[in-house]
Amino acid sequence: MRFNPLHQAIPFGTLAANLLGAFIIGMGLAWFNRMTNIDPMWKVLITTGFCGGLTTFSTFSAEVVFLLQEGRFGWAMVNVLVNLLGSFAMTALAFWLVSASPAH
Repeated sequence: MRFNPLHQAIPFGTLAANLLGAFIIGMGLAWFNRMTNIDPMWKVLITTGFCGGLTTFSTFSAEVVFLLQEGRFGWAMVNVLVNLLGSFAMTALAFWLVSASPAH
């Protein structure tokens, strides 16, 4: 990988950033559901601003294209599935954890 040389097929740095961002956004969404008096500007700042800046969709896309160019179709699909399913799972987990915790 040109952007992430730790592993030949799975770019762990990009994956970690995407999973962390997905977890944070899940926490934020659940917290904002509870805290209805929060200014919507803060919701946008945290979700779109911070999490959008932290996650790396363009890098992820480029890494998948590089894998496809190198003929590594299987690894490209693994990368897509791990990033997408992992991100959905992390968002859902964080949302559930915050929602299930007692409100303060």
